[in-house]
Amino acid sequence: MFHLVHFQLPFIVSLLVLLLVAKLLGELAERFGQPSMIGEVIAGVILGPSLFNLISTPGDIKVIADLGVFMLIVLAGMEIEAEEIRRSILGRNLWISLLGFIIPMGSGLLIGFGFHFSNTFSTFLGLCMAITALPVSIRILMDIGKLKTDVGQRIISAAIFNDIVSLLILGIILDFNDVSKNIRDLTFSIGITIFKVVIFILILIIAYKLFNLSKRKVNIVNPRMNKFFHYLKGKESIFALIILFVLIFSSISELLGLHFLVGAFFGAILIPRSMFSTRDFERFQRNISGITMGFLAPIFFATMGLSFDIQSLNNFLLLGVVLLASFFSKIFGGYFGGRLAGFNHPKSMALGLGLNARGIIEMVIANIALRNGFIDVSMFSILVIMALTTTIITPFLLKKAFIKIDLS
Repeated sequence: MFHLVHFQLPFIVSLLVLLLVAKLLGELAERFGQPSMIGEVIAGVILGPSLFNLISTPGDIKVIADLGVFMLIVLAGMEIEAEEIRRSILGRNLWISLLGFIIPMGSGLLIGFGFHFSNTFSTFLGLCMAITALPVSIRILMDIGKLKTDVGQRIISAAIFNDIVSLLILGIILDFNDVSKNIRDLTFSIGITIFKVVIFILILIIAYKLFNLSKRKVNIVNPRMNKFFHYLKGKESIFALIILFVLIFSSISELLGLHFLVGAFFGAILIPRSMFSTRDFERFQRNISGITMGFLAPIFFATMGLSFDIQSLNNFLLLGVVLLASFFSKIFGGYFGGRLAGFNHPKSMALGLGLNARGIIEMVIANIALRNGFIDVSMFSILVIMALTTTIITPFLLKKAFIKIDLS
């Protein structure tokens, strides 16, 4: 490719170029009805080793990218109410969530074993195939005006379930990083990890119960909280308090051996919205969205593109198998889950198609896997292509599926 190694840029200039190109291509992607994420990743591909090799990924940019991941997970968590999680696992709806996760996950594992990858490598492949990117799904359904429909809500519920299970499995895998091959040690480690997950879930349940109690006492809690906020003199103190709240859960998950993103995600879900005035909370959402989507997220996705190396794609058979399996396994999982949940053929097909967009969470997990040495650059590049392809194709097919539902 057109490598310009002797033109490696200083950090601040690299940041300027990366953000500028990412925002320009992100805007272009939006103009074509695609998430800006796609343009931002392509910006990194263009500036990275796949084409011009103009920008590397020094530690400073990686730190900004990590902050971008954290804020993206917080934003994703804020899209979810704790009550929605409960609804997503109740009754026959559970079939959609379960099969929409298990079939793609199983497909990834089978591909990994078929190509003689390690167990951990295969598990990460299955995990990335099982993901449904909640923010991308919400955006697609909003764009086509189907977010509030019965099918749209089931897609969101299943995406919530998939993201939560994926992040928990991610935490468990990372906890096995240094485990000995000895069966006895492995069994002991699995038991310890399950114990840690149970402890973390108990902490979440206790926090949820306490916040529910505060909602019932809102006439007592809110005046005291407002009085406390009134005494705070620092600028954007509420923003800092909410971020501190999320960091507490993120720190707990990190201390328990789970990934900090697991805690950040659940901490964002559990933010006690009732303790804040609507005006203050909306201002917080605007602030976090502004700094994340305007700066941190574009840098993160562009960094994904910088990690992508087209020259590492030497197994096109694997690429083709992953693309086909990731696409059709999600459709089958969502379709059969929908049928078992009592939906007719057109609605079940829309469910399968709607669960197909990967995007943010899948890229986060792929990036963690690459950094921890669980997958190589070749596999990472395949996962990036899979995320982009499914995200681009899904809106077009989902629109047609909803047209068939309206005609049926």
